[in-house]
Amino acid sequence: MQYATLNTSEGLNQALETLLGDLLDKGVVEAVMVPTRQFHKRVVMQSLIANRADLADLDPFAPVVTTNAAKQVAALTNRPAGRPVAVVLRSCELRAVIELVKLHQSHLDDLLLIGLDCYGRYENNAYLALAAGDEHLSATFVAQAASGGGTTLEGVEITAACQVCEYPVCDSVDLRLAVVGAEPGKQVWIEALTDKGREALASAKLEVAEGDPDGRTEAVGALVAQREAAKKQLFEEFTAQTDSIDGLQDALAGCINCYNCRVACPACYCRECVFVTDTFRHDGEQYMAWAEKRGLLKLPTDTTFYHLTRMVHMSTLCVGCGQCSSACPNDLPIMELFRTVSEKTQIRFGYVPGQDLQEAQPMATFHDEELDEVTGQSK
Repeated sequence: MQYATLNTSEGLNQALETLLGDLLDKGVVEAVMVPTRQFHKRVVMQSLIANRADLADLDPFAPVVTTNAAKQVAALTNRPAGRPVAVVLRSCELRAVIELVKLHQSHLDDLLLIGLDCYGRYENNAYLALAAGDEHLSATFVAQAASGGGTTLEGVEITAACQVCEYPVCDSVDLRLAVVGAEPGKQVWIEALTDKGREALASAKLEVAEGDPDGRTEAVGALVAQREAAKKQLFEEFTAQTDSIDGLQDALAGCINCYNCRVACPACYCRECVFVTDTFRHDGEQYMAWAEKRGLLKLPTDTTFYHLTRMVHMSTLCVGCGQCSSACPNDLPIMELFRTVSEKTQIRFGYVPGQDLQEAQPMATFHDEELDEVTGQSK
């Protein structure tokens, strides 16, 4: 692997602005999709930027992800256009993009994939409150996390999904912006993982070294171990809470069938969901019949069935981004539910979503002996 050192003494964002601006000016890409501070400077969302001057407000390491950008990448690349674009993504976003490519919702032909090391994100409203008191919040957050000071700011912790994310570092990218193990106030590293990435580094005329930056492997390993321990604890606690149908229904009791979790999920790709079709648009007589039979009918109906169906459909593809819980108006533990179930289904199929573009999705491929292979059962 090749890497270059990027001097960040003038500011992390300023250094990245120079790097991405050079890629634009030299024609390596025609546009850059990168998290950017919006007009009033606090909200950070992905922006598609075609002019170097408009990179001034980029803020990719801001500890917030208002929406998983995989769907924006899919919208941008649903058909190859022959116009190269650099996209700056976190691991959970990149992994979802890979799954959407396998589902023919996106294409990588025109993309220069740039991955970010990720220490986590805050919930959107928590981020806005923190940003209101610190105009340099991104630098504060990254510096504290990189120095071993943790990710809690003003008593606010990163999302539960991020606390248990065992993939803080992007693989399967062309370039990787590496801060874990670095001193972000002085320098970070840009690692080239593919020929396309190495060509981009050469175009930026950065001095290149071979191998791994000093201290990085150990720092990444320590962060992953911390996340793995937190994940194990979460799974044990949530499994104990939902080890019966009553426990599961209690966890999902507040569901109002808004379907925000489905909309927020980056890998939930169906253009039409069965739950918004006539199959689940019951008429008054049906409700009355159910009420007469049971004596009491909870409204809205089908809430637990909805989540069970989505788990059957999506658990092998869940990348653990936690956007489902962030989008829920009633704070249901949807991330905890999906991650707990997904861990088991993904182990059963020997499949890690987003890890390998060439690996077929388990539910999209059929084998003659699949029952025996997957479950140990004979036909």
